[in-house]
Amino acid sequence: MNLEAYNKQALQKQKEHKKFLDGLKKKPPKNLDYITQETHEQVFEKIDCLQCANCCKTTGPLYTEKDIDRISKHLRMKQADFEAKFLRTDEDNDKVLQNLPCFFLNDDNTCSIYDVRPKACREYPHTDRKKIFQINHLMIKNTVICPAAFEFVERMMKNVNKL
Repeated sequence: MNLEAYNKQALQKQKEHKKFLDGLKKKPPKNLDYITQETHEQVFEKIDCLQCANCCKTTGPLYTEKDIDRISKHLRMKQADFEAKFLRTDEDNDKVLQNLPCFFLNDDNTCSIYDVRPKACREYPHTDRKKIFQINHLMIKNTVICPAAFEFVERMMKNVNKL
């Protein structure tokens, strides 16, 4: 997987992608959620996250209190110790990783806490959610980081235009 090529393409197509996504927001097709789910499934038949893991290498998730509770229990640590070891509070007052790539990313791109990973990691790149237009700003950011998000927007453009 050539991340540089995806990144370059995503940057070149940002205006086109933004225009398309803004159009979905202004006038969503009646069956948008169905098209979104179908497109998500098409993309993940083609793309294997374990070949990439760019999200884990370059972008830290937000950690909710539930995430911190669940992961610290899994690691048999006190919440405060978990936070002190792995997290910091950012400028938006969110709990995020102290360092990237993610500490829990293994050499083979698997996650050492996969079964208890943060909600943000479970949902990334957010290509299977209903009312996809509600996260247009996030989708545009994700296309530059995640080949699956880029492919998703590209395919959505084709799938919606078929209507």
